[in-house]
Parts: sequence; C-alpha cells; structure tokens
Amino acid sequence: MRILYVTTIGRTTRFFEQFIRELIAAGHQVDFAANEEGSAVPEVYREIGCQVFHAAFSRSPLSSDNLKAIKSVRKIVSDGNYDIVHCHTPVASLVTRLACRKLRKKTGLKVFYTAHGFHFYKGVPFKNWMIYFPLEWLCSFYTDTLITINKEDYDRAQKRLHAKRTAYVPGVGIDVERFAGAKVDRAAKRAELGIPEDAFLLISVGELNRNKNHEIVIRALAKLRRPDIHYMIAGKGPQEEHLRSLANESGIGDNVHLLGYRHDIPELYKTADADVFPSIREGLGLAALEGMAAGLPLICSDNRGTREYALSYNVSGFDPMSRDENMFAASIENLADHRELCEELSRQGQTIAEKFSVKKVNIIMYRDIYGI
Repeated sequence: MRILYVTTIGRTTRFFEQFIRELIAAGHQVDFAANEEGSAVPEVYREIGCQVFHAAFSRSPLSSDNLKAIKSVRKIVSDGNYDIVHCHTPVASLVTRLACRKLRKKTGLKVFYTAHGFHFYKGVPFKNWMIYFPLEWLCSFYTDTLITINKEDYDRAQKRLHAKRTAYVPGVGIDVERFAGAKVDRAAKRAELGIPEDAFLLISVGELNRNKNHEIVIRALAKLRRPDIHYMIAGKGPQEEHLRSLANESGIGDNVHLLGYRHDIPELYKTADADVFPSIREGLGLAALEGMAAGLPLICSDNRGTREYALSYNVSGFDPMSRDENMFAASIENLADHRELCEELSRQGQTIAEKFSVKKVNIIMYRDIYGI
C-alpha cells in the first residue's frame, strides 16, 4: 500500500515516527508532503526510504498561496498513485481534501484527516466559527475517514460534518516506557539547573505562547510568595521575555527557570515534583500525558483536551479555570503541602497515561482505521 502523509509544516511529522516505521516494516511505502521552509521534515524519514515533497502551504487558511498548493498537492498525489492520503493540521487538510476531491472518484483514493482539535468549539470567539466551520463543513464531503482525538470534537463531527466515517482515536500516542523508565540523578540535575535540592519543583513543557498560558502559573506563584516552590518551563517562543519580566517584576525571578528548548524532557520530568499544564485550549495535550506517564501529579486547566484524562482523577480541584490564578495557587499549594497526595495522583496518572500509549494507538490506527 502507498500512503502519503500531508502536514502544513515539516516538523509536525515527528509525532508519527514510530507508526511510520511500523508501516514500512510491514512493506508499505510512506511519503510526505509539507512546507519545509524553516521547518523541515525530519531527516530520519528520508533515511528509512520515504520521499519528501515540498508543498508551499500558508498557515493562514485565506492566503492565496494555498490555491497554488492545491495544484501541487494534486500533482504529488496523482503522480504517486497513492492508496491513502492522510492529512493533518487544518490548512494542509483543507488544501489536500480540495485537491483530491476528483481523484477519489477516478482512482479509488481514500482521504483520511486527523483533526488535532477543531478551531471551532464551545467558548471560542464567533469569528473562529465564521472562518473555520464552513471550510471544515465543505471539505468533510471529500473525507473518507475523519479522525478526532477528543470526545467533544467527535460528537460535533458526528452531528454537523459529513465525512463517510468519523472515528475517535486517543491522540497520536505517547511513548509511555520512555517517560516512565527515565533515570536521573535528581540532586545533580537540580544543581545543574540552579534549583535547590529540597524545593517543591513544578514543570511545564511547551511553546512559550499565549495559549500555553504559562503566565497564569507565574501569577499564582507570585500570590503564594513561597521561596520553597520553584517553576521550570522547557520551551521557546514569543512570550519568553514577557514571562521573564513578569517573574522579575513579581519578585519571584529566582524561582522561575526558563530552560529554552530541551532534548532531556524525560529526565526533567523525573527531576520535578508536579506537572502544570495551564493551556487555554488543547485538542488533547501530549505534554500533560507525558508528565503523567513519568509519574507526576497533574495540575491543569479545564478544556476539551484535558477532560479526556484529567477528569479520571478521583480528587477534585485539579482542573482550574485557565484564567483563575487563585485556583492554580490553591492547587499548587495543596500538592506542595501534601506529598502523600502527590504519590496517590502519581499512581492514578500513570494508569491513565497507559490508555494513551503509542502501542495502543498504533494498533487502533493499523487495524481499525487503515484496515491492514
């Protein structure tokens, strides 16, 4: 079977490596199409025999560049004689489904689309519905299988969109063993990071942008004024200087550690005492699940993604509103002062994370979605 994966930018494809390797090992050909300008498809895919095609997608759905991308995707798919085209990310998925609408009838091509979180949902600004819903509604007519990764999107797609089939899959899968089995000398790692050995250490992993909402945690810590609680953030992004300034102006600059982009995330999780995931919106939230797999209790905001796993906790008060710093402060202090609660949530979280393991997700994808 010949399969083409399509994403708006190249680096998004890194989430699929294990599944792609399994497909290739089973004798299938897998190729990629993405905009590689400034965000290349990882070289590992070329090394294992995948072809990579450049498609000049724009991240803005209304950009005229996407009209050109329709033509290039149509040619890539037609020339490649693919059996399945599997698209991800909103713009690439819109373009691809429009590009393939006639090929589906002519060649029997199947078009799959994984929605990693619709841009229209309860509570979002009305302009999102005005822009994204009509486009998704139209393109759903050209979709053989629409895959959703949370129940809210699944229910909405079932009721309001028109794909031939709508399926729920619990994300792209997390490598539970990698995070659960990581080894680290906590004292040495904390010394390397400039964090006291006896501190209660929070961690967030994710791009430094408004949606990831790290600011709310800094404001919560400023309210607590506890020198024994430290907070490290692994990630880069446009809010870096704002977050640093906010911490300094709040008088907790020495307790907030902006680590930048890191390659040692499993070790960082094992160095921390609790994971904080304050995002305003998430399709699912891999970073939160990875922290749970590593054995960390989770403090998260309440959104359609985190509801897939956070509501399984048997303890209330761990789903603060994303804009309520007082609720975050209360949850942080509760964990810092009750280590036995941390241990209980750690055990619960690891059990929950298993349901989202890459092994289980890949079995669903291979057997139930691709049917091969």
